[in-house]
Amino acid sequence: MDQVFITDLVARGIIGINDWEREKPQEIRINITLFADLSEAGESDNINDSVNYRTVAKKVLAHAESAKMYTVEALASDLAKICLEMPRVQKVRVRVEKPGAIRFAHSVGVEIERPQEL
Repeated sequence: MDQVFITDLVARGIIGINDWEREKPQEIRINITLFADLSEAGESDNINDSVNYRTVAKKVLAHAESAKMYTVEALASDLAKICLEMPRVQKVRVRVEKPGAIRFAHSVGVEIERPQEL
């Protein structure tokens, strides 16, 4: 299956369980892999035959910056649902990270994979 990917998309949003994490937005790094059949787009050279990664990025950013989630797991799940609503997407892999959340670690987070429900 073909893949469209968005790498290191940075949002600023409320995420976390501690009081101080609920006070001001922090950096959230998002990586997405969208699985789809892109053969038609390869032949037609028409964006309407593909997955529009700009549209996906805008929707994902808007949600990540407004959702005010407690866990990265819940945010990742929401983002996967948004991606699966896009035409042609058959499966999605979403990685959500909180850079600097743990001392001595560059980043922490989760990665989930969800199929399109038939």
